[in-house]
Amino acid sequence: MTATPSTAGTSGTSGTSGTSGAADGAGAPATAVHRTEPVEGRLLRTVCGLFVTGVTVITSGAGDRLEGTTVNSFTSVSLDPPLVLFCLHKASRLRTLIDRSGSFVVNFLAGPQEPLARAFAGRQTASVRDVPHHLSADGMPVLGDALAFLACRLENEFDGGDHTIFVGRVVELGVPREHQEPLIFFRGSLGALEEEPRGTHPIFDG
Repeated sequence: MTATPSTAGTSGTSGTSGTSGAADGAGAPATAVHRTEPVEGRLLRTVCGLFVTGVTVITSGAGDRLEGTTVNSFTSVSLDPPLVLFCLHKASRLRTLIDRSGSFVVNFLAGPQEPLARAFAGRQTASVRDVPHHLSADGMPVLGDALAFLACRLENEFDGGDHTIFVGRVVELGVPREHQEPLIFFRGSLGALEEEPRGTHPIFDG
């Protein structure tokens, strides 16, 4: 299946300079955007937005405090041992909570969960306690109706510039219901597969 994203989101050519309308002197093909160092952060975000990703909400908790944040910088790392990683901005409120609990859950969102992705994006977010959820074997919040989830124990963390790279060992996983379509992120917009992503989304923590 393929995604059919809208061009209403952030454009790969808006607000940029040095755009070429023809081949350069070396005979290279024309490109809409081409930069060399230094690479500006906004442009990097725009170009990386052309890489289609899934959408997750990372949840964690310690005591009575349960929180989550929307992240699309997730990837699997290793099958043996079972490791995954995601990146979180150093200013994220979730960083200290993950460090305190030593655990987190990666909740893969399904197509109909766009409102949930929006609710957990940005600085002011929804409370995990206000949305359907249950607890993992380690006591971490798992969002209800997620496409799938991976409950992880924190294995390591690394400096990644303005982000922290968290590596977790998967200790529990689940797929609540089969045959759900994923929520995807492309060009600053959200949408399900074979649906048109709608509007520009606030910047995710990841």
